[in-house]
Amino acid sequence: MSQARDHGGNHWSIRTPRNRVTDPGASARGRATARLAAGMPALHVLHVLPVLIVSLVVLVDFVGGAGMVWLPLLVAGPALAATTNGPRGVVCVGVLAAVLGATLGARDGVPVRELAAVLSALAAVTVASGLASALRGRRDRVLAAVRSVAETAQHALLKPVPATVGPFQVAVRYSAAAAEARIGGDLYALIPTPYGVRLIVGDVRGKGLPAVGTAALVLGVFREAAYDEPDLLAVIDRIERSLARNLGCDDFVTAVVAGYSQAGQLEVVNCGHAPPLLVRASGSVEPVEPTHPAPPLGLRALAKHTPALDVVPFADGDQLLLYTDGVTEARDRGREFYRLAEGLARHVSDEPARTLTALHDELLAHVGGRLHDDAALLLIRKPTVREVVVPEPTVRGAGGAPGPEATVTLPTAPSV
Repeated sequence: MSQARDHGGNHWSIRTPRNRVTDPGASARGRATARLAAGMPALHVLHVLPVLIVSLVVLVDFVGGAGMVWLPLLVAGPALAATTNGPRGVVCVGVLAAVLGATLGARDGVPVRELAAVLSALAAVTVASGLASALRGRRDRVLAAVRSVAETAQHALLKPVPATVGPFQVAVRYSAAAAEARIGGDLYALIPTPYGVRLIVGDVRGKGLPAVGTAALVLGVFREAAYDEPDLLAVIDRIERSLARNLGCDDFVTAVVAGYSQAGQLEVVNCGHAPPLLVRASGSVEPVEPTHPAPPLGLRALAKHTPALDVVPFADGDQLLLYTDGVTEARDRGREFYRLAEGLARHVSDEPARTLTALHDELLAHVGGRLHDDAALLLIRKPTVREVVVPEPTVRGAGGAPGPEATVTLPTAPSV
């Protein structure tokens, strides 16, 4: 699949083998579905485990003929069923245990009074386990509803990014530290504007709902200002003024804002954020350090420095990775930080989605499977000449039937 854009009467497209919308919410749902599918056999075993325990107790009693020694252990069946089954499953396990217990008690000649005490205890445990199972099911439904709301909020805040935006191939990976909420304080956006493609990656101080609210504020102002302001520094000023009115004195946002308004050049403004990594077509990786470091957004009034615009050459085949500190500050068990530049050099490819997938998997392996801070990765790539093609008008064959299509290679992709 390819995405085409009209430009001066010509149609051009970028060849992307995996040209699909990069939806962080959909990716999260896909990973959750994969984990669920992988865990299905274990889930079935857990459902059957209470019955197996009851069967084991019966088998031991039947072989040993110990009578009252083993029969009280039958209560383990419905008690365990409360953690893996619904109320109906708990009752079924309890009834099965009671029937088998009464049968074995009669077989072993257990006194009626003692057998009645065992069966009464079994009935009490079954009722209590059934109520516990019902409460657990209710909490699960509430948690599912909360996750659904959080996922909807994430989609509204962090809108899906297409696999191609203007002349760029794009990929995004996002992981929230609060995995149950699936949303955090990191932010990103990439949009085409009348002044070229513009993007932002930022990190809000703090976590939880306050950080989410600040991220929503920054993204809302950025999306409006990016369309209105021809100067990238004016976009930063709009965001700064909005944060000055709405943030507390201790709150701030680190961010990198970039724009591609002229072919071959990328404008970058760094406001106290980790420097982006520039990957040249040759494969070399270098950080884009700001010429004049600026304070984070929201703290300009406390500092004398204002943001400066850096112009970075960005040729065909080059890539730019923007990220948050949740990536570079991720530690393994030995308290070693994840070395993002080295990981990027190992996994860089012509497909941004494949590169970020490999990076994200390596990052999770580095920390042992769970990140302790929000982490965002956004990678853009300028395709090379051979990857930008234009189809010729369809040639009509005999009888008006369409003939085979031909493709012509453009010298460069048009800038947005």
